Amino acid sequence: MSSSPTQKPEFSAQPSSWASFPLARRGFLGVVVTGAGAMLWSVCDRSEPMPPAPNGVWIPEIERGESIFGYIQRKLGRHDQTLYRQILGAANDYKEGDEAIHVGAVRDDQTTRTNARTLLANTLLSEIDAHPLLDDMQAQLIAQTTLAAATKLTAGWTFGGLRTHLLSDPEADIKGYMVGLSSDVIGCVVKLLTNAELILIGQKIFNPLPGSKVGSKGYMGARVQPNSPTDNIDDIAWQVFDAFSYAVGDVVLGCNPVSSDPDSVALIEQQLLELRRVFGIEDAISHCVLAHIDVQDVVEKKYPGTTGIWFQSLAGNDAANATFDVSVQKLLDHTKKRTGKYGLYFETGQGADFTNGKDQGLDMVILESRKYGLARALTHKIADAQRAAGQPVAPWLHVNDVAGFIGPEVFRSREQLVRCCLEDIVMGKLHGLTIGLDICSTLHMDVSLDDLDYCIDQIMPACPAYLMALPTKNDPMLGYLTTAFQDHVRIREKFHYKVDDAMWAFYQRLEVIDATGKPTAHFGDPLWVYWKFMQAKGDPRGQAEIFAEGQRKLDEIRGRGVWIAEKFGATPGQLEPALDREIRRLYDDAKQSLWVELDDAFVRTLPMSLLLKTQSTDRKDYVWHPPSGEKLLAQSAEQVRSIGVASQGQYNVHVLVSDGLCAPALSDAGHLLPYLTQLRQDLDAASFKTSPSLCVLKNGRVRAGYQMGELLYAGVPDPSKPRAILHIIGERPGSGHHAYSVYITAPDGATWSKPGTVDHNITRVISGIADTAYKPVQAAQETVRILRMMTGI
Repeated sequence: MSSSPTQKPEFSAQPSSWASFPLARRGFLGVVVTGAGAMLWSVCDRSEPMPPAPNGVWIPEIERGESIFGYIQRKLGRHDQTLYRQILGAANDYKEGDEAIHVGAVRDDQTTRTNARTLLANTLLSEIDAHPLLDDMQAQLIAQTTLAAATKLTAGWTFGGLRTHLLSDPEADIKGYMVGLSSDVIGCVVKLLTNAELILIGQKIFNPLPGSKVGSKGYMGARVQPNSPTDNIDDIAWQVFDAFSYAVGDVVLGCNPVSSDPDSVALIEQQLLELRRVFGIEDAISHCVLAHIDVQDVVEKKYPGTTGIWFQSLAGNDAANATFDVSVQKLLDHTKKRTGKYGLYFETGQGADFTNGKDQGLDMVILESRKYGLARALTHKIADAQRAAGQPVAPWLHVNDVAGFIGPEVFRSREQLVRCCLEDIVMGKLHGLTIGLDICSTLHMDVSLDDLDYCIDQIMPACPAYLMALPTKNDPMLGYLTTAFQDHVRIREKFHYKVDDAMWAFYQRLEVIDATGKPTAHFGDPLWVYWKFMQAKGDPRGQAEIFAEGQRKLDEIRGRGVWIAEKFGATPGQLEPALDREIRRLYDDAKQSLWVELDDAFVRTLPMSLLLKTQSTDRKDYVWHPPSGEKLLAQSAEQVRSIGVASQGQYNVHVLVSDGLCAPALSDAGHLLPYLTQLRQDLDAASFKTSPSLCVLKNGRVRAGYQMGELLYAGVPDPSKPRAILHIIGERPGSGHHAYSVYITAPDGATWSKPGTVDHNITRVISGIADTAYKPVQAAQETVRILRMMTGI
């Protein structure tokens, strides 16, 4: 799981542990959208009252045999790009994210949804390709790497015909023409398929990684995700030992770092590499630290040979990728360096584009398909790089679809999570990709721990290449829910899936499974795996001494809030009962914390505090509609502007505190006040001029801090000098720490004076701050260190 597909900006932690168109005059217009930028009802010579417009696309009637483009021509007399995109969006299964940008049919409008799908089924594939939904560099690269010879095989096919072929043709035939299907075509055809049909297609297309069984029929792999709230090397290593004790992990050891400092990333890279080397599995499994691809490049140059497969979050168009600080050209440049076996690892997810305000009017399924198209194109480019370097042309490139990580603004229910995963499996497979899933949920979605089991059971028949794997369902650093090691054990048993042959043989040598694949007495015993690791390193100590050392380490790790599974419940696929109860307690605490309002009495205890509000009408509006928390209420905006006017630019640092998704992260004893005290002390010592006012925001999102900077710093004297906003915000609950982050943004006054310019791509963040995680005093010191580096002060 990456910090993306909502990939966070630069991280840091303690270094020690690192549409609008003209109205038609022919009665009611066939498509109606309400909301911002919406199209109005069109009426000609009608005296009866207009019915209320639904909050979405509306297609009340179509003609027999009509295609999308025939419908548009009949209604408008010309092609219209907005209507075109809306019809495609209306063909999707309902998800909140499409409705939010007014390209989907409303939840209960099955007439519109059916009509949109009928229009699509009657449309030729070539017509979609002849009318690009969005033309940018990403689309151009996808077109260049879509094989024209294979496209000829589908000449004259409608989408209804393509659907029939996919359901009836054998894998060999599908693979003959799927390489000629554009990403827009692939994104469109899944709209016509039921869940059962998506599963059927998923069951007959397999794209294994070269020289392995990962992604093969009958196999289901795992990305071990050993995340630590403080990038502690022991936390990371012992989660890997834990995974191996359950015979889990055959794709990648992939850690999400808290810090993107290259030296901190390098420490994790080196630890993961050492695990692979000592165990002798370098050729069987890769490793990865999911920092920005630029950071991984820096680490590889500084410490050659230490990085594994390189990672990056992907979006569906150039503008959205820019929020991740990547471009097509940057990716192409990095791809040229990937000439070894382990190439690139991408993470995607429906909704990442629109939540960053960069959907550009396209629905989530189409944008997701374009991400896979970009990955397919880069697979070709890695092959070119290997060929040019005289290396075997067998690139390992795989994609992880992080379905459900963003939150309820994308979709809210378990049924929608299942649909999203099934769509993405098929789109990924039709692009020729080895595609895995992070079947996950944030704590503010309506998906419980038990719901995740339901989702897994519904999705697994579609045969994804791999799933995430953690000691429990709860990630100790990212604070979201996903698949646990023992979920893998249960899934393997239930669906008769196997682990990659090379890693299965390793697990037998490790003696956690026997020659028949059954669990041994060492199954679920990370101490045993640690003992085997130390033996492989040549440690001369006896087993008792090493076990005692291991137990001390386990106690320390658990004391930091990192859960390590041991043994199992009634079956090997069930979590040990006491640990299961603890995880459920944390889940309940997270749900409670999510809805806690920031207490006015607590705000009054903060020195020089000014209470502000966003446009969220209440906590529910804030949680379910994130944009409402990104803008200040008009009165609050005026208060902030007044502070800026009164200060006349004399301050170059302003501090903002927001409740975020966990108000207790701020109000718990020993959390916020120690940080603020140390912060002001260190800012003064470093000669920053810090505003005495402390702005406190109810129902605040990260981007509210950017608006605050615009209000405070627009038109300041000396616009070439850096001006900083330090935004302290409660993180997603679920880790048990009640942690907060600080977002550090410090462009010059001229940049702040251009509304909408400042965004995540120029922001650094320190995460996991709590009295039980990254200590507030240390975090404050690190904040000032980073700020000095960013500003040159």
